[in-house]
Amino acid sequence: MLREDSAPATLIDAAPAAPAATPSSQTVYPILFAISFCHVLNDMMQALVPSIYPMLKESFQLDFAEIGYITLTWQMAASLLQPLVGAATDKRPMPYSLAFGMIFTLSGLLLAAWAPSYAMLLIAVALIGTGSAIFHPESSRIARMASGGQYGLAQSIFQVGGNLGSAIGPLMAAFIILPFGQKAIGWFGVAALLASFILFRIGAWYAQRQMERAKRPARPIRDLGLSQRTIWVSIGILVALSFSKSFYTSSISSFLQFYLIDRFAVDARTSQMFLFLFTGSVAAGTFFGGPIGDRIGRKAVLWGSVLGCLPFTLALPYANLFWTGVLVVVIGLILASTFSVILVYAQELLPGKTGLVAGIFLGLAFGLSGVGAAVLGKLADLTSIGFVFSVCSFLPAIGILVMFLPDIRNGARS
Repeated sequence: MLREDSAPATLIDAAPAAPAATPSSQTVYPILFAISFCHVLNDMMQALVPSIYPMLKESFQLDFAEIGYITLTWQMAASLLQPLVGAATDKRPMPYSLAFGMIFTLSGLLLAAWAPSYAMLLIAVALIGTGSAIFHPESSRIARMASGGQYGLAQSIFQVGGNLGSAIGPLMAAFIILPFGQKAIGWFGVAALLASFILFRIGAWYAQRQMERAKRPARPIRDLGLSQRTIWVSIGILVALSFSKSFYTSSISSFLQFYLIDRFAVDARTSQMFLFLFTGSVAAGTFFGGPIGDRIGRKAVLWGSVLGCLPFTLALPYANLFWTGVLVVVIGLILASTFSVILVYAQELLPGKTGLVAGIFLGLAFGLSGVGAAVLGKLADLTSIGFVFSVCSFLPAIGILVMFLPDIRNGARS
């Protein structure tokens, strides 16, 4: 297999080969928007899991540790497979694997709708997570293939779809699942079928591109002027930054509703509206990091996110209900700007390993946050949900590690 960035893609499959053009003119926006829309559907279905925790807690008589284990099972299934899928598809592309992966998601949704026990519920969320694990590495590669060289922009378009889906999930849970009960989860199988159909069409485009690229010489890999030790230390720092973001986001997604109910005595629907504020702000903030990183450098964006987010996370545990809503919006906007930048930065450090990089950062870091959710659930049982929020408020401080990253712009060391 040739490197995925060996040549830019043409605009439509049936068109004859076009003359060389600037990267921006060759960005395949229909594919970017299609894969982003599928990301909306995928992550909307994924977001149903934490959104229905209050209902599951009551239905199955769960404690906070068991809620954490649901998150652990779901995110470990969604994460452990991703680096393996990414590494495998770096060597051998699988254009139609995306459509196939949705079958796992569909199976998980149907099982969750009729799960009679906690054990079956864990199996259901594992299936849903497996579908996500298959989806993310190849879809990230497709976004890069369709980017026309605007890698940050392409990843932002792709990632904003996922975050928009994560924002819609709590609303779907509030207005569809809560009123109609657990069996309403199965209705979202329609979204899995729709995503599978679109992904099959995208897979056909992907397969055609691979045949075209096989006829072209591979572009030489750029020398960044960095030692192997510097590259792998930098990858480790980026994993730590991604973990910090994912861990904090997981603490909000898994426990914000319980925190609001415990501290401010709001009802479940109100707490889900606050969760929507957070996930919605994450969706809105995701778009800006990638394009800004393309222009001013990725390290500068990471610095801005670190310095901008920490004061607000530290203030959150002490805010009243109104300011809690304001703070979760601000935190979501700032925190969301980092991920596209981290992903593209890592892809530049490891050229030709797009799938592996996507698998690591879309999988492993989120899996570690799943472990964190289980630990935080146990900590909440032993102490209080408010104490958990106080502890998590310090997580963005890990971002100080940005100072040790080399400054890379446009694929070269600046």
